Amino acid sequence: MLCLPTRFSPVMSFCTVHAVSSSHHRICKRFPIFLKLSSSSSSLSALKAMDFIDETTNNDSSYHELHLSMQGHASSGNFAKALDFLNSMRNVPGKPTVYDFNALLYSYLKSQSVLLEYVVQVYHGMERFGPTPNSSTFNVLLNGMLSLGHLKDAFVIAEKMVGGGFLPSFTSLSKVLKKMLQVGDLVNSIGVFKLMLKLEYFPTEPSLSLLISKLCEARMIQEVWFVCYALISKGHFFGAYVYNPILWALCKSGQSYNALELYYWMKRKGIVHNACSYTALIYGFGREGLWRDLLGCLNEMESDGCKPSVITYTIIIKFLCGEGRIAGALEFLTKMEREGCEPDMTTYNVILHELCLQDRMDEVVHLLDMIENKGFSPNSYTYAALGGGLLKTGKIGIACELLLGVITRGCYVDVAVYNIYFHCLCHENRSKEALYLLKKMMEEGLMPSNVSFNTILKGFCRENNISKALKLLDCFKWDENGPDVISFNTILSVACKQKKHSMIQRVLSRLKNGGVQPNAVSLNCLIQYFCKVENFSDCLKLLDYMTCNGSSPTIVTFNVLLGSLCKNGLVGIAQQVFKHLRNTGFFPDKTSYNILIHAFIREGNKVMVNQLVNDMYSQGLKPDLFTYGSLISGLCKEGKASVALKLRDEMVENGLAPSIVIYNTLLEAMFQRGTYSDIFSLLKVLVLEGCQPNETTFEILNRPMCKSWMKRSVEVAKFRELVDECKAN
Repeated sequence: MLCLPTRFSPVMSFCTVHAVSSSHHRICKRFPIFLKLSSSSSSLSALKAMDFIDETTNNDSSYHELHLSMQGHASSGNFAKALDFLNSMRNVPGKPTVYDFNALLYSYLKSQSVLLEYVVQVYHGMERFGPTPNSSTFNVLLNGMLSLGHLKDAFVIAEKMVGGGFLPSFTSLSKVLKKMLQVGDLVNSIGVFKLMLKLEYFPTEPSLSLLISKLCEARMIQEVWFVCYALISKGHFFGAYVYNPILWALCKSGQSYNALELYYWMKRKGIVHNACSYTALIYGFGREGLWRDLLGCLNEMESDGCKPSVITYTIIIKFLCGEGRIAGALEFLTKMEREGCEPDMTTYNVILHELCLQDRMDEVVHLLDMIENKGFSPNSYTYAALGGGLLKTGKIGIACELLLGVITRGCYVDVAVYNIYFHCLCHENRSKEALYLLKKMMEEGLMPSNVSFNTILKGFCRENNISKALKLLDCFKWDENGPDVISFNTILSVACKQKKHSMIQRVLSRLKNGGVQPNAVSLNCLIQYFCKVENFSDCLKLLDYMTCNGSSPTIVTFNVLLGSLCKNGLVGIAQQVFKHLRNTGFFPDKTSYNILIHAFIREGNKVMVNQLVNDMYSQGLKPDLFTYGSLISGLCKEGKASVALKLRDEMVENGLAPSIVIYNTLLEAMFQRGTYSDIFSLLKVLVLEGCQPNETTFEILNRPMCKSWMKRSVEVAKFRELVDECKAN
């Protein structure tokens, strides 16, 4: 008797049909209809099947009635009962046929409760035991998978159909391609496109345009070229609207000159460019700062009789403002008005934002008046442009006043404007006020974003009101995703700086319970915390975890770790960490080398000092003031003041002015050696270079032995008076 399972662990689909190809026993067990087809010599199986028929069907039922009953049960989703009637047809000579199987599949796929595993196993049973699937079988399955939204399965069926010598219709494949593009399955969309080309089918222009647009959006440039080349090689050419997305994709990915080549190829093929084509190139040239090419393209656009659009001009104005060239932007604004191309609010908002950044408030007021006279009304983007510009230039009070006026007047503003206002309030230590406004905003039906919450969280942390920040993190109604990793990092950073262990544990526990994964910022905060509390064991474990998971500490964290290890006498471990991270592709900076050089100088390890200095040069890093200071200090401690002086000369040759700390180190070394004439010479250099002596300098000069020697020479005495005058000043 047929036994259908009530549930399945894996979901079977045509994409995994190869997995059931070896399961002969499984198919026959679930679908006894195939027993007769698979083994005619199995009299026992046949007898059992006949017993089953005797119990469940009327031998006098006609084939037509059985067929209708099977379809009825299949249409209602009762697949088991439908199979009972299909089994019963075996009493009728020559039945069931492939058309009966097709009718079963068609009716069941039209029902509202399809279990795909049943369909797959019936199809596979037909493949193995017969009746062999025909063209109708494949079309039923293909259309059924399309209606159910199983697009990958539809594609697999289409491929099997072609493999079986049948031809899927152009309409069916076009539907598969279109639906795959709509759900964003670009990889399989390319597969369908290749299959269509194989069958000499060519996608409609809307489908082709959508395919190219989607590929361009995903930056799949190689696939775009493949599609275009495949069509061109078969003599198919389309209008500019098909190729324009490629121009845009190339220009957005920094390949403006490649886009220009495509532009001229299109022109040679007689494809007429439109405003979108030229605007794409203008965008690309502006993005890459190729102003000569941009202006050349604009001139060609106008000479070809194609009028620049508002979007074209706005793009140019935006890039000019991005470089701070507000005068040029205003010239283009005037050009737009002169040529009858009316600017829109997007154009004005770009210019307003840049005027605010340059603190040209009189021009802001003038432009706002002009906008109002033209019948435009400021929108949310206008307020964001003004508020954001004022905020960036530090005019927080003016920004607060402006945005408060906008909000209290009842002007429509979006979450972005509120976020700028929250930022302003929190900068003025008014985080509680920001939180009150956030609650009011929610009461009015405007849902804040995580940026809103995180801005206020940061404000409370800046005010050292950590308890309020934690309350906001735990108790406030966030959006459906809850606090994100930035939220937790905001509090974690403060907790780590303040070395508050219990608070760190609380944040980490909340982060874990919220299902949020710590990121590199979180781990960097913890490493710096462990360094502060000198817990190097956990610190190194965390560092190892980061490197094993493909992450790296920031250079600041790395240097904090090196400095802490060296400060605690763990120079050997610091060196191992340095080498380990170098091997993982991490690049230390000058500070990293300086920390280790200074530590090895203190230990008297000249071999390692020389090795690090040479390594520093090989990495393209030049010693800085701190490097030279450490090396000179080490030489002076060894009593090699003359070598240290040569190093000072090297510093000057490299354009570095020695600090007073370096001069004091040299003076101290000369005093210890009793070379007072060298002290006098160095003092002259010090004064001539404009380096101001400090208390340490005068302490060395006022030592009895040094003072006594200086009194013997009139020249030295006068110079000493000059140095004393520097002290008085």
